[in-house]
Amino acid sequence: MGSCLSTSDNPSRRRSPAPAPPSPRKKQRRSSSSSARMETEEEQRLRGIPGRTFLNGGTGAASLFTQQGKKGTNQDAMIVWENFCSRRDTVFCGVFDGHGPFGHMVSRRVRDSLPVKLSAQWEVNNGSEDCKTNSIRTVGSMNSEDSSSLYLEEESRGSIDFEETEKHPDTFMALKQSFLKAFKVMDKELRMHPNIDCFCSGTTAVTLVKQGQDLVIGNIGDSRAILGTRDQDDSLIAVQLTVDLKPNLPREAERIRRCKGRVFALHDEPEVARVWLPNNDSPGLAMARAFGDFCLKKFGLISVPDISYRHITERDEFIVLATDGVWDVLSNEEVVAIVASAPTRSYAARSLVESAVRSWRLKYPTSKIDDCAVVCLFLKSGGASINTTYSSAKMSGDEYLELTGAGSDKKQDLSSSSVLTLPRSSTVRLSEITQEDGEVEVVARVDTLLTLPRFIADTHIKR
Repeated sequence: MGSCLSTSDNPSRRRSPAPAPPSPRKKQRRSSSSSARMETEEEQRLRGIPGRTFLNGGTGAASLFTQQGKKGTNQDAMIVWENFCSRRDTVFCGVFDGHGPFGHMVSRRVRDSLPVKLSAQWEVNNGSEDCKTNSIRTVGSMNSEDSSSLYLEEESRGSIDFEETEKHPDTFMALKQSFLKAFKVMDKELRMHPNIDCFCSGTTAVTLVKQGQDLVIGNIGDSRAILGTRDQDDSLIAVQLTVDLKPNLPREAERIRRCKGRVFALHDEPEVARVWLPNNDSPGLAMARAFGDFCLKKFGLISVPDISYRHITERDEFIVLATDGVWDVLSNEEVVAIVASAPTRSYAARSLVESAVRSWRLKYPTSKIDDCAVVCLFLKSGGASINTTYSSAKMSGDEYLELTGAGSDKKQDLSSSSVLTLPRSSTVRLSEITQEDGEVEVVARVDTLLTLPRFIADTHIKR
């Protein structure tokens, strides 16, 4: 609850050492500790599920890596779940970028709960009698924010269809409904969660389910998924699979304004559109869709995923999911080249994160590096590395960055004027700090969330 209230500024809120009132507070503590024990048991159960990986490392088909930046606790999370829904040909992947005071808790909770909810919804949609009984309670709790319900049909119609066909396999239709319902239930759970304050904290989510040759992606926020595939010349190229759902997109801005929210950029960062409350210059959220962030849910922020489908072909090599700590400094093409040049598949995600960190330091040496999380899903079995005709992809990450200018003084001018330029994402800005102890002007990454609204305790979000 501490994200919106400050007790230090209000002496009347300081309590004397007198004994606390007996009954209600003790019951609340018992309830909280009981919830904490249940969560611990759930985490232990999830850790024991075969094929589920959420720590740095690799599997036969995927590579995962996350690294804390210089802004505090690592708020990024990731997961790969092979044999998803007990199907041998099915895998679930996701990355989650938390923000706000409790963003790290939100992202991890979504990482743990969303795949379970998606699995349950999918089984229900497929008519599995074994799972219907276990899932009926979850299905019945899908009362989400009114704004999400109003625009769910509209936003789902706006989903991207990369195959540009009017017909989809049954797998897509079942998964599409499952994604929509699972995201809705997940947001409801966060709203009612007894131990995580999601009023001014939230997370992005870019997730996918691959079953055989069918790929379905559900996305909210500004994390991104791309595909490494071959063109007609058999060269490896990058295809972006998701849209960064930011407030500057016309359809997102229109929805937010219709719900009385405001969208505008600050004078010192004109390229970064943010979402604001109607009568309060907060919180300034730099995305248009997210889990949590309930202070904005009545004003146009939604948790309805953008859903897309793609049929995997023989030309497709791998998929990369990553948080914006990677996309802020590396282009889609650079990411594909770095993953393709990794010495082994299991090292691919780590190689990409390390390249992103190096690029941050070279391009923006005085900036605070953001957290990074990467999942690389390889679409072809076997092989320690990718055999590619993409000449730059044959190089190591360092060599490729040098070739493209990130590691060369001749190619990349690191003067103060060039430091301000980040054409791909426009998420760094120049901020001045007091020049004490040798401190100089510093380029700081734009925060996802700027300010926290202050509310009286009684008007705080009702749980």
